[in-house]
Amino acid sequence: MAYPRILLADDHQKMLKTVAHLLESKFEIVAAAEDGLRTIEEAERVDPDVLVLDISMPIMNGLDAAFFLRGSGCRGRIIFLTVHHDRDFVETAFSAGALGFVLKSHLATDLMPAIQEVLLGHTFVSPSLKSAEP
Repeated sequence: MAYPRILLADDHQKMLKTVAHLLESKFEIVAAAEDGLRTIEEAERVDPDVLVLDISMPIMNGLDAAFFLRGSGCRGRIIFLTVHHDRDFVETAFSAGALGFVLKSHLATDLMPAIQEVLLGHTFVSPSLKSAEP
């Protein structure tokens, strides 16, 4: 049985390792990137099913990377995993083509359900942000 393929992008190595450890039993981590430009390169190389992106990354932020990936025809479904809880970020993330928005503070409870929902073509927003959903 093939596991869904996940690309992780965050500018903090510790966060990348934490997320990979959380997901590795149910998903295949096919690549990790520490900036938006590398995220694009890795997405083109590995063709992931899901991309879990941080918003604040160097060289190119996650939002710009998502806009680029959507414009380039990337089929991977995008989830933002971020500290940003402002409504503007949620709206911009969905405008960039994201299907999910998860707060890092709710990583353990929200990321796995978010991935499962976006794989089904549904949207997911951390329940603590439901009032901010677009």
